Amino acid sequence: MGQLSEYLIPFVGLKEGLHCFEFKVDNTFFESFDFLDFRDSRIQVSLDFQKKTNLLELNFIAKGEVTVPCDVSTELFDLSIDTSFRLVVKFGAEENSDNHEILILSHGSHEIHVAQFIYEMIVLSLPQKKVHPGIEDGTLKSEILEKLNDLKPQVKPSSIGTDPRWDKLKDLLK
Repeated sequence: MGQLSEYLIPFVGLKEGLHCFEFKVDNTFFESFDFLDFRDSRIQVSLDFQKKTNLLELNFIAKGEVTVPCDVSTELFDLSIDTSFRLVVKFGAEENSDNHEILILSHGSHEIHVAQFIYEMIVLSLPQKKVHPGIEDGTLKSEILEKLNDLKPQVKPSSIGTDPRWDKLKDLLK
């Protein structure tokens, strides 16, 4: 993570109050985390950094697009990203990152690295199943979709009735 030094915020020299930071996130950012699911990414992250006497409040907002393959047809499409994350940083005797909304840094800390929080916020905002919008509205034409439709099990109208093998078991209920 040495190349992610622009995501390191030294808060000791900052005055109390609101400070705004802007980050442009692209594929090199995700490659540093060995995350290669995106073909292309264009995300703008804004961070409202509120410094108070005994704590820090960080409000992340990410907006943009990532190019991903569809889980059904493998066609590439742009998936829009619009997510936010709030983090409270407190100071204590020892560091603790067990809670995902409250981070405890040691009293001697003077900087915070926000790259991990940005990475997790974006990756966790993705849907589990990424489906091309053309599949949902029926406008996408692809060889894979045609092959999937050909292999789809066909229901014959005569098989809608009951299976005669199960009729004998129904006699047991009487």
